[in-house]
Amino acid sequence: MVGQEWQRLNRIHSATLIGPGKLAELVELRDELHYDALIFDDELSPRQLREIERSFGEDAEIKVLDRTALILDIFARHARTREGALQVELAQLDYRLPRLTRAWTHLARQAGGRAGGATGGVGVRGPGETQLEVDRRAIRSRMMFLKQQLEKVREQRHQSRQNRRREGLAVASLVGYTNAGKSTLLNTLSGADVLTADMLFATLDPTTRRVQLPTGGIVLVTDTVGFIQKLPHQLVAAFRATLEEVLEADLLIHVIDVTHPNVAEQVVAVHDTLIELGAADKPIINALNKVDRFAHSEPLSGLLDEYPNSVPVSALTGQGRTALLDRIEEELEGGMASLSVTIPYRRGDLVDLFHKRGLIQLETHGSDGTHIEGKLPAQLAPQFEELG
Repeated sequence: MVGQEWQRLNRIHSATLIGPGKLAELVELRDELHYDALIFDDELSPRQLREIERSFGEDAEIKVLDRTALILDIFARHARTREGALQVELAQLDYRLPRLTRAWTHLARQAGGRAGGATGGVGVRGPGETQLEVDRRAIRSRMMFLKQQLEKVREQRHQSRQNRRREGLAVASLVGYTNAGKSTLLNTLSGADVLTADMLFATLDPTTRRVQLPTGGIVLVTDTVGFIQKLPHQLVAAFRATLEEVLEADLLIHVIDVTHPNVAEQVVAVHDTLIELGAADKPIINALNKVDRFAHSEPLSGLLDEYPNSVPVSALTGQGRTALLDRIEEELEGGMASLSVTIPYRRGDLVDLFHKRGLIQLETHGSDGTHIEGKLPAQLAPQFEELG
């Protein structure tokens, strides 16, 4: 980056987003800074994009990007699986479809001004317009294919979730701002080797690992794509199959980078995204990450007061791991049903299920079977109710 500019506006300029005076300054700065890309931290409409490019002249070799285009480019670089590639391509095509107009204006110029009916009458289409229609049809056809493929992915994920429910496995999803340390925390909790990197959107595809709780129970913890302020709507739509992991979770673990200078804004951005997804009413544990960087406890005390139901952790060093697992277990117990049942010896499968998925408080063996008192995931309770 060779420089940055900002402007305070009372209203958005409809033609160029920023005011014409500021745009003229940016054009003049190019001679001094010799930049070849201009990035806006907001979304540009197709018209605004065209007008800004024209301000530099028809022959200027400059790339104008808005916030959405930049984020999509980063996603494309990090898509490593077929599912991730499908999701990113769909989002890119959805973004590019209304922005194709300028791409073929050179054909109209080659036609000597005759394109669009200059000499052939109103309604006669020039080569540029014809090519645009071909491109649009191709993009729409490709988008339909991608949506069909992603629908299959969604069905597969739905089936996997159904299997988890039948087994009574609780699911906790890691959510948080991008680069907050979610993947590192998953590795710390599970001993897995999920890709971690100090970069934006290192994780695009959800990764699920089994994590053992202090009393021996198992919870599935899922790492999800990182959120960001003003998350482009194309990404929310394209990553629906992935983000449904958040909707189906029993518990959300909000990983917060407490060392980031804009931590408050990031927390708000995550909450806004959860509201948009319809997941804001789920139980949430705030994992205050990277506390190993604090030299003393005063900043941490303030954060614990500010964010309820919080656990200080360091995903890197493992600090707070046990406390976080204890809190996860406490939260999940709230969704469990209390049972007192006598299981016939011939139903050893149900005893095994209670041991694997429940919390046993008392177990005795009598003439008519195994008597167990404890808690079990609510979705498994109907299998035991008829036993009494």
